[in-house]
Amino acid sequence: MYERLKGFRDFYPGEMSARRDAIDTLEDTARRYGFREVGTPALESTRMYVDKSGEGIVEELYSFEDQGGRDVAMTPELTPTVARMVVAKQQELSKPIKWFSTRPFWRYEEPQQGRFREFYQTNVDVFGSSDPAADAEILAWAADAMTDLGLTGEHFDFRVSHRDILGGLLESFDGCGSPDSQAGRNAARSGDADVDTEAAIRAVDKSDTLEKAEYHGLLTDAGLSYDQAERFDDLLRVDAEDLDELVEFAGTDRVEAAVTNLQNVLDAAEDFGVREYCTLSLETARGLDYYTGVVFECFDSTGEVSRSIFGGGRYDDLIESFGGQPTPAVGVAPGHATLSLLCRRAGVRPDEELATDYYVLQVGDTRPVAARVAGDLRERGHVVESDVAGRSFGAQLDYADSVNAETVVIVGEQDLENDELTIKDMASGDQTQVPVDEFPGDDDAPTYEDIA
Repeated sequence: MYERLKGFRDFYPGEMSARRDAIDTLEDTARRYGFREVGTPALESTRMYVDKSGEGIVEELYSFEDQGGRDVAMTPELTPTVARMVVAKQQELSKPIKWFSTRPFWRYEEPQQGRFREFYQTNVDVFGSSDPAADAEILAWAADAMTDLGLTGEHFDFRVSHRDILGGLLESFDGCGSPDSQAGRNAARSGDADVDTEAAIRAVDKSDTLEKAEYHGLLTDAGLSYDQAERFDDLLRVDAEDLDELVEFAGTDRVEAAVTNLQNVLDAAEDFGVREYCTLSLETARGLDYYTGVVFECFDSTGEVSRSIFGGGRYDDLIESFGGQPTPAVGVAPGHATLSLLCRRAGVRPDEELATDYYVLQVGDTRPVAARVAGDLRERGHVVESDVAGRSFGAQLDYADSVNAETVVIVGEQDLENDELTIKDMASGDQTQVPVDEFPGDDDAPTYEDIA
């Protein structure tokens, strides 16, 4: 007996039906916004991920040498792949480029709530626009997708931040800010210690899961003094109405520009009708180093789902780092496992029951007529099953019940002698006869109620 590999999942028909409903919702919402579907490979060069994230990433990859001697990896995320695709045809593609894709990914990490070694995401990205409206459209798509799934603002919250605000504040503590600013004077008094900005931002990204002392310890490890770590922590708790305090504190063009950009994105989100879902949260950092501007994460508003549902943000430098022309970009990638947890918690996850519109039941040598009826119904877009195992009348009826058939069409030898079919409503058990030449007839979805 073979066992399923750790961190991988099987999806039986009921669960797969619920997943398909959710995937269709995400994708249909993306299409309404004009995003176009792309297909991407399961394997890429391992070097692409090493160049992007460093040698340490190899430990998280399903990587190997293929039969051609190439070092390849099963795709752990989509962003590098679509960046490669944009670079390959950058001159041919109309800007902005708006793509979406739903597919599996693989990472060798310890499974936990909402995290598996094989996982599924729907990625939605805009390439070629630095306008705040592009960021707002990503937020709007995400909000619409959530509400289309049946969720409301009571169920989720988008925590919005800006990487350059974080980096700019840390830069000020590092003594690189204006010498006339409060931060510059503080840095001068502290001796201009070198701050590892990326390490500090990664610490911010983990702050929700750490005790305060441990978090401040990571900030001091990154080069802040203890007093600076406390001050930095306090600054990140500013309200949206008080963002100008950060500009005054830092006294740098970088922080001023980032605050202006963040305010413009939030204003655009207001125009798109999704500002109500957005909360300023400068503690939201997104751990990946390629993020450059506005970032956000979606959380369960009750906290019952203990980790981020999904996240996204702006990554303006990635296309250029892959050898392309400078191309601003912003995107988001809802993970299906965590999204399913939220929908289940909120009571809006699609049912895991099978749905069948018609079961065409055969009694005796009636297959030609049964096949014609089933074919006519399928041409109208209905889910139709019929017997393929030579079962008895009772066994077929039991099976029809097990697949939740709404209507059973009984094609029996005795009925056909009278040029009739029997139409049975499975919910009530009522049934009636109809002339064989009049079914399905002119109705798109004829049922017992239409005929009786």
